[in-house]
Amino acid sequence: MKRFIGKRAMASAISLVGLIVLVFFLSRLTGDPTDLYLPIDATQEMRDKFRELHGLNDPLIVQFGRYVWDLLHFDFGESIRQARPAMEVVLEGFRWTLTLAVITMTLVTVAAIVIGSLAAFKVGGVFDRITSFFSLIGASAPDFWIAIVGIVIFAVQLRWLPTSGTGTIWHWILPISVLFIRPFGLILQVVRGSMITALSSAYVKTAKAKGVPPRPIIFVHGLRNAMLPVITVIGDQAAGILNGAVVVETIFGFPGIGKLMIDAILQRDFAVILAAIMVSAVAIFIMNLLIDLAYAMLDPRIRY
Repeated sequence: MKRFIGKRAMASAISLVGLIVLVFFLSRLTGDPTDLYLPIDATQEMRDKFRELHGLNDPLIVQFGRYVWDLLHFDFGESIRQARPAMEVVLEGFRWTLTLAVITMTLVTVAAIVIGSLAAFKVGGVFDRITSFFSLIGASAPDFWIAIVGIVIFAVQLRWLPTSGTGTIWHWILPISVLFIRPFGLILQVVRGSMITALSSAYVKTAKAKGVPPRPIIFVHGLRNAMLPVITVIGDQAAGILNGAVVVETIFGFPGIGKLMIDAILQRDFAVILAAIMVSAVAIFIMNLLIDLAYAMLDPRIRY
């Protein structure tokens, strides 16, 4: 197991290096920060001093070498806009996104597994048809459309919920609800399909013949063997939220890492862009490693 974790960590480190190189040079294509942070009538001397202050006067390859050197010393640069360490800015935003992702995925996972398992127990029944219908709608509906409809109905017309912010629990309801719908629909469909296969296997039929009650058959005999594809989808959806629910965070003014990255790109805040990409990538690598470990726990054959 240690060897397996070491190989995955090495592969993730190589991918992270490639990502840093790519993002560093692509971010520079967004333009010169002096055009945003200095007045239109700024003199050339003022522009040169600004570039010198932020290390933008040197050739790109020199800037990249300096950035890598600082990175090796755990110096992630300084935000041009906020004049403070870029990693500090990013971790503040990631804290909000992580909280949002944990709450959303906990609710999604529990609801999808329970409802999907019950729907698979009687395929073609009324409950199965209703859940399949609504899960397909949820999996197909775009997040931005659901968010706008939610704001129009619950914030503008009914005035039940605020449109943005994080001050109270009411501010969290719309973002969590919007992020809930699509992963719930996708995971429920996978749970249902996997459970149909698991519940039609010989050992489940034997348990039924022995008179085992439905609940142990579904949640003990069937669910454990149906979880491998489900874990893959759960991890993929969780990684998507951790990577920044850009649309939802932007619409609701949620101060997460997704909105932070968009703002940093528009503001040409290069250090924040790179720090945000790095934090998101590490979070996804850790998520993928946890998924692999969960595979090994559920299926002993994978360990060998």
